[in-house]
Amino acid sequence: MSPPADTSGAPLAPLIEAQLNFILSQSKLPIKVGQIWSGCRDGRYAYRFTLAIPCLDYVYWHFLYNALSPKVAPDVVFGPDDEGFQPLVDSDGAGSGKRSCLARWDCRDTGGLLTLVKELRELYIEYQKKLAAEVDDARLKFEISTVMSMEPDEVKFAVPLLDVDFAKLVPGCPWKLPQKIHLQAVFPINRSYSSVPSAPRLKLVSTPDLRCMAVYLPNLEENLKIQVVDASASIGSRRRFIEALSPTFGRPLEADPIFCRRATVLSISGIFTFLVHFIIPLQFPKQQPVLTLQSSQHFNAQGMPIISPPIDDYPWSPRWDPTEMVERIYDFLVDECQNFKRFCSDALPQQK
Repeated sequence: MSPPADTSGAPLAPLIEAQLNFILSQSKLPIKVGQIWSGCRDGRYAYRFTLAIPCLDYVYWHFLYNALSPKVAPDVVFGPDDEGFQPLVDSDGAGSGKRSCLARWDCRDTGGLLTLVKELRELYIEYQKKLAAEVDDARLKFEISTVMSMEPDEVKFAVPLLDVDFAKLVPGCPWKLPQKIHLQAVFPINRSYSSVPSAPRLKLVSTPDLRCMAVYLPNLEENLKIQVVDASASIGSRRRFIEALSPTFGRPLEADPIFCRRATVLSISGIFTFLVHFIIPLQFPKQQPVLTLQSSQHFNAQGMPIISPPIDDYPWSPRWDPTEMVERIYDFLVDECQNFKRFCSDALPQQK
């Protein structure tokens, strides 16, 4: 179900905007706001919006407030494929008698909408688990019995892997939410179960001989651990390379301080001034940085600085220490900058 186009551009009513802002700033789930629209053409405020809720894949729910009574809890419209999802409004899905947050709705509570979203999401996950359990497919039931702690969406599995705090591996990382690695597997539904079950489609690797996910997961996690360690070590190597630029090129004008994927230094040869951009690959030091030279004195017809093609054919060895790597690049640029200067000069007459 798609909301109608909002032609008025009206802002959200203040009470609703406060609740929505609370979700964006406080939710640990990566909830996204879709379209915001009004129920009438000339309304002063908008009272309706769409939220993308992460449930393995994103589901899109429309929240409709009453324009005449915005203090009342919103109506929620679920997706067209979820007509069977009808969560109770006055008790929890387990039937324990616990009152829903809708029964104690307070418009002055800015966290009320987030509480409602979390409650509905939990009920929706249980609803999807129930649907998966009702599927008449022996392979699916077998996998459910052998792999625990998963969150199925119809016949799609998300199995959490590696209980690792990635924020500690990357100092200063900008991640607001915890980073998780999941294995996603989609099982084809067969009404008749053959003696040789079809293997699931796995997002990370193709395994036509797979007999059971529980057997596959330990090897997968071991490989992921190696990749995580290598990725973390690569960040350290790239950081040491950037730090080694200062003694030879001077302090970088710009540098990526977190993932250390790029840096820019200012260089001078006689009266010719130019920038050197370093793009450092994830496979560093096995793969060398890609260099791009940018003139500070030559511009094209659009007024943009002239830039060299990417350069990666200079002397390199991953066995060198960062200082030697930088010194070899510097020695290479002593001659290459003259070629780049001629390249810039030759490009200017073509503009006339």
